[in-house]
Amino acid sequence: MRAGDSWFTARAGRVRRTIAGLVARTNRLLDAVPGTRSLYERQLFRSLSWTHLDLEVDDQHAGLDGLRFAFLSDLHAGSYLSGAGLERLFALVAELKPDAVLLGGDLVHTRPAEFRLYDRAIERVAPSLGVFAVPGNHERFPGIGLERFHAWALGHGIRVLRNEGTRIGRGRASLWLCGVDDLGEGDPDLGAALAGRNPGEPTLLLSHHPDLFHAAAEHDVRWTLAGHTHGGQVAPFGWMPVRHSKLGFDRGRHRSGGSELYVGRGLGAAIIPLRVHARPEIVVARVGIRRPSDG
Repeated sequence: MRAGDSWFTARAGRVRRTIAGLVARTNRLLDAVPGTRSLYERQLFRSLSWTHLDLEVDDQHAGLDGLRFAFLSDLHAGSYLSGAGLERLFALVAELKPDAVLLGGDLVHTRPAEFRLYDRAIERVAPSLGVFAVPGNHERFPGIGLERFHAWALGHGIRVLRNEGTRIGRGRASLWLCGVDDLGEGDPDLGAALAGRNPGEPTLLLSHHPDLFHAAAEHDVRWTLAGHTHGGQVAPFGWMPVRHSKLGFDRGRHRSGGSELYVGRGLGAAIIPLRVHARPEIVVARVGIRRPSDG
């Protein structure tokens, strides 16, 4: 199933792309203002939130028990987040000793040189199962492009899951880890991402844009991790003047049948170096055995 074949698409139009270009230029001007990065990084590490998710599986998949993933999205490196700040963040992630690190897109903001800010940060983590990533809309900005994104990832041993999947696990127990292209600017193909999955195999999908969730639920994807929204970034008392999900998937946990979506608030900032009632967030997802309910 490709995005254009589904009942919903969030594909960006010409007007949205023009606005995004103007916003990017404005952001670059603010980037140059002395003190904006140190201001944001102080807020980031002072208010950083760790969200722990339980990914429940049945006894038949008991070999996956204890498997842990660290999910980071929307870092927007270069836009108020420096190389030193990234290194500090990834050092914190390394202390968790996750089995895999998952990067949910928008790793850079508007310039290809921003990939270099990760050089020392990525060296901080060495998960046993590897580092995986999906592209966000900012990886498709003019001057960046998917080729630069793939080249950067390859150079750091990061596997890009763009409309593809891979089997990970322990012993005979396995989990299908897959990812799709960005729904707004890319060409997501959920069918390709799920190709090779075994019947009944627990599935974890990475999708930068959360609005692909209903399609994922229709294809028996057990869990979806997404970002893109920044949790509103500026959301005083829950009111969000800017929303990036047409379906109300602004932040947190959502369910559809037996499928679950978690929308992380991300770690970086766009336009202004500020977050209001939308704390930056690292998601730690742990696989555990589903316990029978009492009664």
